[in-house]
Amino acid sequence: MELLQSPEFWIGLLKIIWINIILSGDNAVVIAMAARSLPPHQQTKAVFYGSGAAVVLRILLTVVAATLLALPYLQIVGGLLLLWIGVQLLGDEEEQEGEAKEYGSLGAAIRTILIADLVMSLDNVIAVAAAAKGSMLLLVLGLAISIPLVIFGSTLMIKLMERFPIIIVMGAGLIGWVGGETIVSDFVLKDFLAANSWLHYAGAAAGAAFVIGVGKAIQARHRTQTA
Repeated sequence: MELLQSPEFWIGLLKIIWINIILSGDNAVVIAMAARSLPPHQQTKAVFYGSGAAVVLRILLTVVAATLLALPYLQIVGGLLLLWIGVQLLGDEEEQEGEAKEYGSLGAAIRTILIADLVMSLDNVIAVAAAAKGSMLLLVLGLAISIPLVIFGSTLMIKLMERFPIIIVMGAGLIGWVGGETIVSDFVLKDFLAANSWLHYAGAAAGAAFVIGVGKAIQARHRTQTA
């Protein structure tokens, strides 16, 4: 009870919640894009289960994040995974149009959400861990409270994507951007990146261009095959 009466506890909790609000935007986009492939009655389940599992994953990841970020080539592999996810989500979009729409599976959508969140959260959890200052209670409470925020953001994004399809392309580009950033931020490139700060933005832009370009090419091939 003394802990709950401490001003430092509540300040730390507010910091963690605020950090998650700021850093969860890209995660909400991934969740929304993955959930769009499902029938309407399963979209809510994918958002809820995917968000909840992703937050639990972040709690576990926070404990080992600093060590993981120091492993060479890990972020390169993670960034390539994000590029692949972005291409798949955008490329499959063409198959989801029309009356003969084919839906994906709930398990596959949740798996996509977890893989993407795992990669995208490596840097984010460092900030959360710093705000928690070693308090596991603060960490768990802050991340748990962020679940409804991520769910709301993902649900809103699904509705916007259905109304404005261009947001799907922008979302895929965002995933590619984060993927490119992740690759060039790898430990083995740390010194080179420090001497060439432009590489950060060049890598991110290249990742976004790659996902959109390849995704659009796959869409064009699908159109040709079904014509």
